[in-house]
Amino acid sequence: QVDVFRFGRPGGAANFDISCFRQRARKRQSSFPFSLSRNAVEMKAKGVLKEYQVIGRKLPSEKDPNPPLFKMHIFAPDQIVAKSRFWYFLRQLRKFKKATGEIVSVKRILEKTPLRVKNFGIWLRYDSRSGTHNMYREYRDLTVGGAVTQCYSDMASRHRARAHSIQIIKVESVEASKTRRAHIKQFHDSKIRFPLVQRYHHKRYRKLFSFRRPDTYYQ
Repeated sequence: QVDVFRFGRPGGAANFDISCFRQRARKRQSSFPFSLSRNAVEMKAKGVLKEYQVIGRKLPSEKDPNPPLFKMHIFAPDQIVAKSRFWYFLRQLRKFKKATGEIVSVKRILEKTPLRVKNFGIWLRYDSRSGTHNMYREYRDLTVGGAVTQCYSDMASRHRARAHSIQIIKVESVEASKTRRAHIKQFHDSKIRFPLVQRYHHKRYRKLFSFRRPDTYYQ
């Protein structure tokens, strides 16, 4: 049966068939590499990610009135995505899911020293087009969330890894003497110097006429 919409006056207008649009929509759905349910929230690295501590458990029953609690540290843009990622990881580790479990608490973890630059080591696992890979990366940032945000952007640019295919295993603050990557070690020099690449002439000190062409780079 084909649904038909009629436009204009009855009997005098042409019929508009929408069956072709339904066929196109079905083709688009079948071309997706994965299926998303209505309640699923896809992980997206949008803005600076925040660190959440999510605690959940299986629903109490007669066999198990006091089920154990499971705690995870999730990096997500908001609480909704954090809870969705919690159930994504937990249903792979234990035999229960969101329908048979409950969230006990969701708490955001703030950085203790947000004004001090630190070295962060990140252990991760991501799914590429050829398989699953483990990786260790290092970043310098003020907060853990900022370092993880750098990691998501770096993985997207270097390896074309989508945010939903990256799994953060562990994040730790690394001492300067224990760093491994060369692009992080170069900042640990006590006599490090940075060139003044551009010099800005303030409007207050500018002259109306100048005998030479102004330069913004440092000589």
